[in-house]
Amino acid sequence: MAQLYFYYSAMNAGKSTALLQSAYNYQERGMQAAIFTAAFDDRFGLGKVSSRIGLSMDALLFDEELDFVERCQQLRETLGRLDCVLIDEAQFLSKAQVRQLTDVVDQLDIPVLAFGLRTDFIGETFAGSQALLAWADKLIELKTICHCGRKANFVVRLDADGNAARAGSQVEIGGNDRYVSMCRLHFKELVW
Repeated sequence: MAQLYFYYSAMNAGKSTALLQSAYNYQERGMQAAIFTAAFDDRFGLGKVSSRIGLSMDALLFDEELDFVERCQQLRETLGRLDCVLIDEAQFLSKAQVRQLTDVVDQLDIPVLAFGLRTDFIGETFAGSQALLAWADKLIELKTICHCGRKANFVVRLDADGNAARAGSQVEIGGNDRYVSMCRLHFKELVW
């Protein structure tokens, strides 16, 4: 029986690496896995999921208009089968899209593995993450560490001068040059 999994963490915990490993495992067994990533995230090239350790794979794009049930049905028809759906940057899903993913699991019997951030740079939950935390069958935290050695739960956005941003758009694409994972103590010192 298929399930909806939400793998969440702060940045640099290996979410994309874990997704790529899962995709490889399906492919190695001759199974069809569809990989999706956010259409506006072009840090590594449009339609690419890349990890910091150098792994990458092509991905299908999702934006706010994509209907996952319809797209997964199309993929199943085109490919002859669809054994798994993998989603990178799942925090950017809408609540409606997370509901659609529950239908992919419950009606199409396809497992969905979603990977994303739990909270944004000011400690607020993303809409996609909030829905996944509420509706996923399995919640799996991937861990990374703060500069002090404690578990990092939060992400701090840095401005052009290297200071912690306390306001701004929730969505701003960037990597290690713009974001730093920190424990709650150090996050609060900089952001609250």
